[in-house]
Amino acid sequence: MAHTVSIFTTPSCAYCKMAKEYFAKNNIQYNEYDVARDIHRRQEMLDKSHQFGVPVIEIDGKIVIGFDKPKISNLLGL
Repeated sequence: MAHTVSIFTTPSCAYCKMAKEYFAKNNIQYNEYDVARDIHRRQEMLDKSHQFGVPVIEIDGKIVIGFDKPKISNLLGL
């Protein structure tokens, strides 16, 4: 089953990089939004997560704050 995955990031975020590497390793396609540049996506992230920290990862409508590998793996069925 294909999952709908989005990650809200900033260019300097080490945990964002780790999350993207994890997705790549597991062949998970995702949409990436740079909230340092895109104020509309930043507001969307804030509305969904109620915080400014990145990464914020959305998997099939469920929000994961930070690179919470066990939670991400569970939501993706890995």
